[in-house]
Amino acid sequence: MTIEAELTRVTELFQLPFMQRALIGGVLTGLMGGLLGSFTILRQLSIFSEALGESALLGIGIGLLLGFEPSWSLLPFAVVFALIVAYFLEHTNLWTDALLQIVCSSSLALGIILLSFRDEYRGGIDRLLFGDILAARTPDLIFSAILLAACAGFVGLTLRSQILLTLHEPMAIARGVNVSAQRTAFIVLLALVVGISIKAIGVLLISAFVVIPACAARLLSRQFTHYILISAGLGAFSAVIGMLLSALFDLPSGPSIVTVQLGIFLLAALIPSTRVLAP
Repeated sequence: MTIEAELTRVTELFQLPFMQRALIGGVLTGLMGGLLGSFTILRQLSIFSEALGESALLGIGIGLLLGFEPSWSLLPFAVVFALIVAYFLEHTNLWTDALLQIVCSSSLALGIILLSFRDEYRGGIDRLLFGDILAARTPDLIFSAILLAACAGFVGLTLRSQILLTLHEPMAIARGVNVSAQRTAFIVLLALVVGISIKAIGVLLISAFVVIPACAARLLSRQFTHYILISAGLGAFSAVIGMLLSALFDLPSGPSIVTVQLGIFLLAALIPSTRVLAP
């Protein structure tokens, strides 16, 4: 098949409503992941996003056993679980990486066990682990758009506090920033973003989806505000390119998006630039 024929096929494919919803969903989740990921990596919470993703799988299993629609049980569970983990991080003397590793492994194991009790999901575990953005529905897009607006509003209204909290927490405290409230609000938003992105990217890839665009943006930016915008832009851009490659070569969408993100990161790493971020 010629290149022209392939491009025509892809163009026709993206005229279908489900592909258009998938593309819009990819852009929305990419923007959210990049936006919050920019703060996540600098606060050394990368494994926290992975813990949230794998706890979400456990939430789906609990919801199914209780007879709830997975989308309705996933997001509340992710928020509650994130707050519980945040409490343990703040009130115990356990090492952060050790505690989060326990959370990641145990949540994934319990989630798969619970899902194995549902016959209709025994064959769908791969879809949960690696994502299926083609399953995006209109309510998912509406919620994603609202959540993106909430994330952008939160970051925009508290930008100075978020930068201080990220780069120099003692100074943030000295300037009267309510660190606990700001941290909790960020964790809740991150939990919601991870929860809504699970359907598109999957449990096993969600951490990379949040972290890689931010790491690439860190290599390409001098100013903190530029870093945030570049991270969000790379998240959306990689989602679009990943979807196009997925349609062109008949590849799974979630892994395609993350692979594109990896390619962008490697290109950014080749650019000779190391600098300290400034507000």
